[in-house]
Amino acid sequence: MAKLNQKKELGKGIRALLGDINQQINEEEDMLIAEKPKTTNTQLISLDKVEVNPFQPRVNFDEDALEDLANSIRVHGIIQPLTVRELTGTNKYQLISGERRWRASHLAGLKEVPVYIRTANDQEALEMALIENIQREELNAIEIGVNYQRLIDECKLNHEELADRVGKKRATISNYIRLLKLPPDIQVAVREDKISMGHARALAGVDGIDLQLSIFKEVVSKHLSVRQTESLVAQRSSQRAPRSTKEIKSQPPFVKRWQDDLSSHLSTKVTIQHNDKGDGQLILSYADEKDLERLIELIS
Repeated sequence: MAKLNQKKELGKGIRALLGDINQQINEEEDMLIAEKPKTTNTQLISLDKVEVNPFQPRVNFDEDALEDLANSIRVHGIIQPLTVRELTGTNKYQLISGERRWRASHLAGLKEVPVYIRTANDQEALEMALIENIQREELNAIEIGVNYQRLIDECKLNHEELADRVGKKRATISNYIRLLKLPPDIQVAVREDKISMGHARALAGVDGIDLQLSIFKEVVSKHLSVRQTESLVAQRSSQRAPRSTKEIKSQPPFVKRWQDDLSSHLSTKVTIQHNDKGDGQLILSYADEKDLERLIELIS
């Protein structure tokens, strides 16, 4: 019985200690909140004083969706404030995130909008805009890849640093960026939701733009699933006869580069036969008469 009473007393002591700790944490949090700079508070500013962000990675805004948002703002107001930075010496503010809400506010006829004012230089503003843009759910895989690449190029980040910034695995970052090496036709198909990222990832693993395009056309025409696409990629890649060592050595590096560039631009197989004298032949392949007309139109 004595041991039981000791355990009860010990339990009360621990609960009391935890209660004191929780109270101390809550008091410290309240102090931190009180000490936060005013720039984290929501402020109302004139809509006319807010300028669009020249670093904004998003360029397409659905007009119908904007009108729907404007109607909602007329009824409920802006629920999520815009994020802006103050432009020194201009009495103006520049958007960091929230251009869609900014546009809809103009449509709704608002005079003032709630904002969070952040302190940020050009690079920080770009980084915040890109990361905010990536977090949008409706982005397609190519748009995400483009934003990742911009963060790498313009914010001087490597894949590891970028993965930490956006909370993703390094392999995930690399998979999205690999899609940007696909021919334009395949990238457009991803943007237009004709194929999924799974399809695109399978095609990105194919060696040679001409083979990528050939498999892509079959995937679209036959409405193949991702698994079927992966099987087709494995089958067609194994069937492709490897070029001889002599053929590989005889091709200057620029020939392969031009073949790939032209194949990507024309969406068809391009073969350049270049000889030691500096002349040769440029051969374009086409699937049917309609494809030939398309090529002639592109070239002319």
